[in-house]
Amino acid sequence: MNTSEYIRLENEYGAANYKPLDVILIRGKGIWVWDVDGNKYMDCLAAYSAVNQGHCHPVILKAMMDQAEKLTLTSRAFRNDQLPFLYEELCKLTNSHKVLPMNSGAEAVETAIKCVRKWGYEVKGVEKDKAEIIVCADNFHGRTLAIVGFSTDENARANFGPFAPGFKTIPFGDADALDETITENTVAFLVEPIQGEAGVIIPPAGYLKRVREICTEKNVILILDEIQTGLGRTGALLAEEHEGIEADLTLIGKALSGGFYPVSAVLSNREVLEILKPGQHGSTFGGNPLACSIARTALKILIDENMIENSREMGEYFLSELKKIKNRQIKDVRGRGLMIAIEFHDGTEGGARAVAEKLKVLGILCKETHTYTIRFAPPLVIKKDEVDWALKRIRQVLDNK
Repeated sequence: MNTSEYIRLENEYGAANYKPLDVILIRGKGIWVWDVDGNKYMDCLAAYSAVNQGHCHPVILKAMMDQAEKLTLTSRAFRNDQLPFLYEELCKLTNSHKVLPMNSGAEAVETAIKCVRKWGYEVKGVEKDKAEIIVCADNFHGRTLAIVGFSTDENARANFGPFAPGFKTIPFGDADALDETITENTVAFLVEPIQGEAGVIIPPAGYLKRVREICTEKNVILILDEIQTGLGRTGALLAEEHEGIEADLTLIGKALSGGFYPVSAVLSNREVLEILKPGQHGSTFGGNPLACSIARTALKILIDENMIENSREMGEYFLSELKKIKNRQIKDVRGRGLMIAIEFHDGTEGGARAVAEKLKVLGILCKETHTYTIRFAPPLVIKKDEVDWALKRIRQVLDNK
């Protein structure tokens, strides 16, 4: 079948909850993907950072196949031989005390919400059903009903209510607003170190450090959603490292499996996760042996193959070169590591989508967000000559416009 036939089938039988570029991908390797017509593209989205290790990494693939021949799923009704090692390796790598494995990023967020509420009632002494969690405007933490309930994106919220109470919204990057909003009922502050879906919004220097101080001072749990920023994307294992802090709860997912399987985890100090007792939370697939084997391998190659260092070096180079592009429609170029965005002025004809469409023709796949921002986030295995290859085509579309 050709591209148009695939699109026809998808339009006829699928829900229209996405608006993808019209390219039908069939194969991937490293930073490259191919479509059904044989065209080759550089993937500059990396499945929203889920394939940090590159498409179809052979070492992860082997681990997946080897484990799939032995045991895939037991449920947590029984123990398996992979989960204890994943616990240990994650804790040592991230300086965590406890791990709770889940499947999707949204599940990790929901898990954190449940845990901090329970901690608030049983440890902090918040009055029953009065717990409050502070979140930031323009956040993106997932698509479940509870999460979209505290989103400020009207497109994500419209006509899905009623929503769960217990959330307060403050501006992102404003530590004073956090300090002023905390009450005796506040149990947690949930925040992305860098807002990804909002357009790679980087908070002011010192923001996370001040947030950490406020949360410690006022006995509030700091939850960092590192599902997109974590595991090397920003040039550090976790984005919190850029300001030398540690969250009480850290949420990871996406690249935890290198794109092979849905795996997420809540990383915690002892106090919060130990609040859970048998039967109070769980997941049939969470912590299954196949997921654990894949995650262990994905973490190992991230370190062994120096992908984090490469993200920092290539990201600095990519960003510096993008900033040299002269285009009166460009409002800002920003990023950290290989999490980079170009924002265009409001009213730019065609918005960022038009730029993505033009880059697709030249062999680069990327995606717009919030109409006027386009992101570049290739797998962390990208090399300098490949960055140059991308820059040549980006300049071809944007230079002197």
